[in-house]
Amino acid sequence: MAMVTTILLWFSVLSVGLMAGVYFTFSAFGMAALGSIDRAAGIAAMNAINVVIVRSLFLPLFFGSSASCLALAVIGALAWGAAGAAAMAVGGALYFAGMFLVTIARNVPLNNALAAADPASDDGARIWADYLTRWTRWNHIRTLASTLSLALLVLAMVQRAA
Repeated sequence: MAMVTTILLWFSVLSVGLMAGVYFTFSAFGMAALGSIDRAAGIAAMNAINVVIVRSLFLPLFFGSSASCLALAVIGALAWGAAGAAAMAVGGALYFAGMFLVTIARNVPLNNALAAADPASDDGARIWADYLTRWTRWNHIRTLASTLSLALLVLAMVQRAA
């Protein structure tokens, strides 16, 4: 089981780090850039991103990192008290809740509403303004959860190696 846990930790550290970088990009400047251009262009660009992202390597990384972190949360909880177990359990649970569940419950429904909006309508203008605020706020949570999870998973690796 120790080898499986080590492999899961390595995969999780690498994949969570990549995911944190994706979310940081949107939080740090991506959404601000989309909000600074013409509304119709911003909506079209975000909708294009949302279509392309689910057909890219993002999706297997999204699900793979979520599954590995959920597994680490369970392994860490079951081994509580062992070196690195607490950091592994909390890091895995934080990522699963703060990244995966937030994405499914908050960001995806906002993406779906944006995809259905008419950019030229008053309703489209309202949806876009709301989208920029709410989607970005939830993305900040994903960024923070992913980054803190990464730190905890690295800590778990260090503690297990000591």
